[in-house]
Amino acid sequence: MRSEDEQNGIYDVKISDTAWEHMIEHARFLANVSVDAANRLVDDFVKTTETLTQIPERCPWLIHDAIPFQKYRKIIFGNHYMALYQIKGDIVFINSVIDCRQDYSWLL
Repeated sequence: MRSEDEQNGIYDVKISDTAWEHMIEHARFLANVSVDAANRLVDDFVKTTETLTQIPERCPWLIHDAIPFQKYRKIIFGNHYMALYQIKGDIVFINSVIDCRQDYSWLL
């Protein structure tokens, strides 16, 4: 049975320490080129993950041979970055942040 918050479309979003560490690494790297761009990336990450409080199921599944089918969903932000997340009950867990331009199979 879905909770009242789920029925109303309100989910709690929790960002793991690992996801924050990934985000900080990406922002640090980008700051070497532009501090403003790094700040925009972090702002976009926060805004994007906040949207997951409403209908987090709208985002597609991450499809990769190395992970179980329908384990993680993905949401793109900042043009080249992807947050991976899972929905458990009325909580959205952000597990990782990946630069889509890099090989991320090591993560999976």
